Amino acid sequence: MRARVERWFGELARLLYRRRVSSLILMLVAVGALISQLPRIEIDTSTEGFLHENDPALVTYNEFRAVFGRDEVIVVSVGPSDVFELGFLEKLRALHDELEEEVPHIDEITSLVNARSTRGEESELIVEDLLDEFPENAEELRALREYVLAHPIYRNLLISEDGRFTTVVIRTSAYSSAGETDPLEGGFEDEADLLATADAAERPFLTDAENSEAVAAVEAVLSRHRSEAFPLLAAGSPIITNSVKNSMKKDMQRFMAMAIGTIAIFLFVMFRRISGVLMPLFIVVLSLLSTLAVMAIVGTPIQIPTQILPSFLLAVGVGGSVHILAIFFRRLQLGDDKEEAIVWSMRHSGLPVLMTGLTTAAGLASFSTAEVAPIARLGIFASVGVMLGLIYTILLLPTLIALLPIRTHAGGAAERRSGWMDSLLIGVAHFSTTHARAIVATSLVVIAAAVAAASQLQFSHNPLTWLPPDSESRLATELVDRELRGSITVEVLLDTGRENGLYEPDFLHELDATNRATSEMQETTISVGKVVSIVDILKEIHQALNENDPAYYRIPDDRLLVAQELLLFENSGSDDLEDVTDSQFRTARVSVKVPWVDAIYYGDFLDLLSERYHEAFGGEFEITVTGLLPLLARTVHAAMLSTATSYVIAVLVITAMMIALVGNLRLGLVSMIPNLLPIVLVMGLMWLLALPLDLFTMMIGSIAIGLAVDDTVHFMHNFRRYHAETGQVREAVRETLFTTGRAMLVTTVVLSIGFFIFMFSSMSNLRNFGLLTGLAILVALLADYFLAPALMTLLVADTDRSEPTEPA
Repeated sequence: MRARVERWFGELARLLYRRRVSSLILMLVAVGALISQLPRIEIDTSTEGFLHENDPALVTYNEFRAVFGRDEVIVVSVGPSDVFELGFLEKLRALHDELEEEVPHIDEITSLVNARSTRGEESELIVEDLLDEFPENAEELRALREYVLAHPIYRNLLISEDGRFTTVVIRTSAYSSAGETDPLEGGFEDEADLLATADAAERPFLTDAENSEAVAAVEAVLSRHRSEAFPLLAAGSPIITNSVKNSMKKDMQRFMAMAIGTIAIFLFVMFRRISGVLMPLFIVVLSLLSTLAVMAIVGTPIQIPTQILPSFLLAVGVGGSVHILAIFFRRLQLGDDKEEAIVWSMRHSGLPVLMTGLTTAAGLASFSTAEVAPIARLGIFASVGVMLGLIYTILLLPTLIALLPIRTHAGGAAERRSGWMDSLLIGVAHFSTTHARAIVATSLVVIAAAVAAASQLQFSHNPLTWLPPDSESRLATELVDRELRGSITVEVLLDTGRENGLYEPDFLHELDATNRATSEMQETTISVGKVVSIVDILKEIHQALNENDPAYYRIPDDRLLVAQELLLFENSGSDDLEDVTDSQFRTARVSVKVPWVDAIYYGDFLDLLSERYHEAFGGEFEITVTGLLPLLARTVHAAMLSTATSYVIAVLVITAMMIALVGNLRLGLVSMIPNLLPIVLVMGLMWLLALPLDLFTMMIGSIAIGLAVDDTVHFMHNFRRYHAETGQVREAVRETLFTTGRAMLVTTVVLSIGFFIFMFSSMSNLRNFGLLTGLAILVALLADYFLAPALMTLLVADTDRSEPTEPA
């Protein structure tokens, strides 16, 4: 079977060589049609983009957004020497007005300028903007200070508890404005009316591009108003998302240039020929562009995990060409013409190149079942890219060789250039076969120690800490968390099951008591900063209608009175009730504000929060916990499950393929030891360096095994060949490393540097990923240079040269 496959590769190479012009034209036309779709590719760094569309957590979140709008807000923080100073308030009003006028995709902007002020005059309820009557003197400023600091609704929302820090809160629209006409033309007064329409659920939510437009407009306005006396910073999840996106775009461009430059340098060092550089680069660039075009065609955006795809495919895709060209140039050196050299090379290396492509794709495809959507997409499209690179290598390389003028270098010069490498590889072969027992014993001890260390690793997901410590968006978010006790919310929805169910005083009293208890929650890493719901508005109304007496800041005990007071509030012109209940007064929304911390800690907090409201209301009402924070927690949980699943799938599939390639169950299983060593060693190193398992580092295992196995495939394939020819294990190891070891070294160096370039990223998660994956690939090469030969020395017996049997 193996011989037939090898002959097939040789005949295919001969056919492509002889029909080189027509073959190249057909390939370029097909690839050109594919690449023409590339401009349609998009970028998505949103939090909800981490989950599949049918994920229950995301479905619940989308249902919430369809009723209440977007819960993500941009928080502009201002920390002057005195908030209640006339000059500062004038600057704040100018900033507020300009943001309202210039920032697109806005649903609502709230600051001290237009914050809700509820009061009663005789029997009339008046709801107006806080600074409708702008203070003009010190006495009015003093009265304003006392009023603001005395009212709970403002504290830790628009102003700090000490009154030294204030914010402008910008809530962007829930839905995209793409193709939308003016709402007023359709008879809608605002977005809340649009949210209630029957077709609202079919409209797309605000896109990542539109979020970036809003953030860019905010930053442009802030840059014009910012001064030493008027310090401005922008925080919130939209700001963090946009910062990650901008860093990602810059990094991708830099990484691609570095990857191409690195590959070109090492190809030239290996082959000392321009053709040896251009052909592999041409193939890998085509495969990369084709992969991105496929993503564009099926509507898959580039996301945070998939940003590694371009550099990854550039580094990985060059391996097949290197192995084939290494044999091709060697055959030219021995006197073959170009046609016979490429035919021989494809017969020799076509099968292992095919198997390495399949094993790499299998390792990556193990991510395709991931519950974290971008990781699943990375698995799918990285596999597609690897397979496209494999196809282009097999079909284009013989054609390019036929068309390009390739000279035969002088034998003496070539031998001098490669002499040092040959001496190194021969020395490695000698050492690994003469010290086999010591190498295997040492490797087993290292594996055991690494497994023990790796078992102590902790999961993590905190996009904020991916950014540099001096990043403006990170500093702003940390500042808001510190001054206002939180920048992100959990949304608790209580469905009474009937229209006007929120009018019941018993329900409202229980909700008020539960909210107060929730506001006092203090966990180890999370403390609740503020809780907002319909009861806060109702208590304001009740106080205002009772001569503004603070003693009446409470919930009425009469159902009809509750209904009347809420009706008066609606008739006052304020639409703030839309933020805390639906139009039927059936569902109450409770917003719980907390600081931004590692999402691994949110799970226990959410369980306690859900338990608290279920204990109070679970018997009668349907309770849902949703919002951005639960999405982060869900992402961590999904990533943990996906990691375990992908590792198991990758190991099982690749082991089966190795057994099939080797044709021997025992040797196939043993050959996996050099492939597993890099994974456990790097995970042990992660524990030693106190690095967590995040969305990136948890991908290392499946990626590393898919790449590590490539060199093992080439080693085992050639070892079997030379053992059958010579009958001697040591001679087979020596010939294997002498012929394919050079290509293994170059491809490993290119691959590892392809990952090490991620260490130049501005984001810490990518730096850790690049360092650890690059190290894993280098360890894999050492395992194939030393451990694999040692295992073969101990397990495979010498045979008579006249009996070319398969290794036992």
